[in-house]
Amino acid sequence: MSGSAGTDLPSAPLRLAVVQAEATPGDVAHNARRAAGLAAGAAGLGARVVVLPELHLCGYDLPSLAAAPADCEVAADESGTVTDGRLEPLAETAARTGTLILTGAAVRRPDGRLANSVVAVEPSGALSAVYDKQHLWHADEARLFTAGERGAALEADGWRLGLAVCYDMSFPEHARAAALSGAHAYLCLGAFASGNEHRACVYLAARALENTVYSVFANPVGGPAARPTRGGSVVYAPDGTLLAGAGTDEERTIVADLDPRRMAEVRGFLRMLDEQRSRSGRTATAPA
Repeated sequence: MSGSAGTDLPSAPLRLAVVQAEATPGDVAHNARRAAGLAAGAAGLGARVVVLPELHLCGYDLPSLAAAPADCEVAADESGTVTDGRLEPLAETAARTGTLILTGAAVRRPDGRLANSVVAVEPSGALSAVYDKQHLWHADEARLFTAGERGAALEADGWRLGLAVCYDMSFPEHARAAALSGAHAYLCLGAFASGNEHRACVYLAARALENTVYSVFANPVGGPAARPTRGGSVVYAPDGTLLAGAGTDEERTIVADLDPRRMAEVRGFLRMLDEQRSRSGRTATAPA
């Protein structure tokens, strides 16, 4: 699955699953095994892409991460490749089912930076850290992580999938950059604290509508007592209407079909993205 850009719509629908699950803080091996089982279940429902929450491999428990980083991190090389025996169940599941699995992880980069990352497990079984969170949540995250410097997208079955992590969704420019690069969907791995799920719904409905793309939010349940999470995972259609929702408080997998025909219908009368693209082109070519 390449990362080439394009503005054409996909030729066929894409079935995507959002896994709203609980992670055990600091236990990468256990979380990877559970994630593999949940991804296999989603693949059994026909999902071609499976999305899990932010920092799912170590759990969103920043004090535990700070206290025992070696137990919580995975390492990536210069190309982003991740080689870690604890993640083998995910690699095996992706290869066996032919799915693309996206999960959150604390990734140690070769230069020593620790990033709040999206790890992609390809249908080939290869693992790589493909995106580092660009907007860190206040001082708690900034003390541990280094912010990413660029956006990223992957392709799955002709669909270009823009990537985001939690607080990224709060910045309209982040999703707009993905859409202008040709993304058909905006996938956000989150860990919104209990009581704040409504913010994600407002943000992502807006991101879908203003960019006429599908938007996806995977949020965990459980978590540490000092910072619990309650789920609220959702998928929005390109007109900002709710396509699927997981509810709160319990583990659940939701499946949604992303349909290019619906995108074409919406873009037939909501033309903001094309108008912005044209405006950007005029700006880029205007004389100084």
